[in-house]
Amino acid sequence: MDKLQMITALYAAICGLLLVFMAVRVSYTRGKEKVDLGDGGKDAMLRAMRTHGNAAEYIPISLILLFFLEMQGSAHWFLHLCGIALVVSRLLHMQGLMQSAKLTPGRLMGTGLGWALITVMSLDNLFHIL
Repeated sequence: MDKLQMITALYAAICGLLLVFMAVRVSYTRGKEKVDLGDGGKDAMLRAMRTHGNAAEYIPISLILLFFLEMQGSAHWFLHLCGIALVVSRLLHMQGLMQSAKLTPGRLMGTGLGWALITVMSLDNLFHIL
């Protein structure tokens, strides 16, 4: 497989680094807030945990769908568009949730973009197999 056919690997690597960043942020917040397990009733701890947890919930299915689109021969521009949308959605969501536990514009746009991306990639995968 040549490098042009490893688009999913690029976005998996970027998302992997994002997940590590978020995990480190959880550990840092644990130390700062003196919370060993759970959220300790601390808003900052809960937001750090949910930022990481939400990414861990949505990134895998997005990458799986992207991988299958790549294996089915989707256009490279479309795969990159999906990969960029995935990274942007996660960054927006992270930024928004880091700001506040309330619904922020970043959180709203990140969630909406993530749901739209999963929907589009799911439908495109269905189109390829039906």
